Amino acid sequence: MSYKDQVARTLVILARTPGWQTLKSLSPDCDDETVQAILEAAADFAEGVLAPLDPVGDKIGAHYADGRVSLPEGFAEAFKQFAESGWLGMDVIGTYGGQALPLTVQAAAFPLFDRACTSLMMAATSTRAAAHLLSEAADPATASEWVPNLVSGQWAANICISEPDAGSDVGRLRTRAEARGDEWIVNGNKIWISFGDHDLAERIGHCVLARTNEKPGTRGISLFLVPNMIDGASNGVVIERIEEKLGLHASPTCAMRFEEAKAVLLGEEGRGLPELFAMIELMRLATGCQGLGLASAAADIAEAYAAERRQGGAPDQPPVTIDQHPDVRRQLDEIRASTEILRAAVLELATAMDIARITGDAALADYTGWMLPLIKNFGAEAGFDVPNRAIQILGGAGYTQEWPLERHLRDARVFSIYEGTTGMQALDFLTRRLWRDEGKGLSVFMDRARQEAGESPALLALLDEFEALGTHMRAMQADTDAALYRADAYMRAAWMAVSAALAYRIGDTDALPRLSARFAYHAACCA
Repeated sequence: MSYKDQVARTLVILARTPGWQTLKSLSPDCDDETVQAILEAAADFAEGVLAPLDPVGDKIGAHYADGRVSLPEGFAEAFKQFAESGWLGMDVIGTYGGQALPLTVQAAAFPLFDRACTSLMMAATSTRAAAHLLSEAADPATASEWVPNLVSGQWAANICISEPDAGSDVGRLRTRAEARGDEWIVNGNKIWISFGDHDLAERIGHCVLARTNEKPGTRGISLFLVPNMIDGASNGVVIERIEEKLGLHASPTCAMRFEEAKAVLLGEEGRGLPELFAMIELMRLATGCQGLGLASAAADIAEAYAAERRQGGAPDQPPVTIDQHPDVRRQLDEIRASTEILRAAVLELATAMDIARITGDAALADYTGWMLPLIKNFGAEAGFDVPNRAIQILGGAGYTQEWPLERHLRDARVFSIYEGTTGMQALDFLTRRLWRDEGKGLSVFMDRARQEAGESPALLALLDEFEALGTHMRAMQADTDAALYRADAYMRAAWMAVSAALAYRIGDTDALPRLSARFAYHAACCA
């Protein structure tokens, strides 16, 4: 398990990412040597401070008593150190105490932290995303009060969307906010709230969606900041319980109730969901980083184990290490390819998001919108699939708690559920990115991929087939139900096309035949 090896792999792929070269010219303070130093420091912090907490957190978990949640010993101090070291505000603007580094640097560093202690990083991820949200959507006084305290780790924040009868169907939520004079008052229930309560910080801000009028669906929903305390007194935020879960035991998932809670309106009334997407988009990219962190750990474990474990070979000779067996080599090659393609994809998206923000390039913004469902979903799936395959390589040993693979597997299972399930990502990818946006982001991908493909017949042929598949899926708008039934297959075919282009970029041409075969399968499912 080498954190430094993960840094080295990241730097190699970053150097091969065309957007990184462009971004460096736009951000002159962010040179290769500086980024290397940042990532090496992140690796040291992850390995030295965070990683020892992960098995402890899994075993002890979060505890709920007398209406409050407490975390295992060491978690609060680690969160404080994390913030004081500057990691929490890496890409937050300097006006509010952040370091204003490119999102790319943050996306390169955070998989190291996610690898070390995913449960604690759940708090860091939501707090960081809230800092961005408040810096953009809050009034100046609220932003000036909250964002510096979030960046410093004195305060923390979370996102409150789901309700007992309104999960992905946000338009049916019932939590209400009422204007009373100069104040907004929130009443209602929320469930599945990660770090809805904890003892990491002095104060917690809840970014809450609530209905403010009778307009149907999401048009009647607004976004609010609801502090858990005001002037040292409770603000009507009640924690009812925490969930017992498959994994992420030290990440408290809360059921909570708002009773006459005072709130601050964020952005415009009735535009709560669009305002919240400033936070959700960052958290979806963060899900890709979480998956990459756990996939990196699992791939490293499997390779190290296979290089030492001896089994089989000629009966009259000493047993050989299992990495010499062809089937084990195949498995190792596949999980490493999955991991490094995801790493390339995360860095590709992050650099594009940075450049689009700096330059205002509308086409590049379309491209990032097209890529985001892919990174969220397939980063999540890699976070589960790679540990699952690594357990197979270790055999019975991998199934035991002697190795952390089973913990990584359990922790990662939720990644493809929260921040938009796989099905929701597929619907978004088809109906918004292809139909509503008329495939603008797809066109940018095709142009970039073909330019990089050069004279590779295999990759160019796959890209041609993917373009034809897009034409076919556009034509299916006339039969919506049939198209939606095939949305998942279409998204998976897209990921195979993206993976093939990125495999070619990073020099893994051996992966192309396998990716082409998988593309053909998913494309056939769209027929």
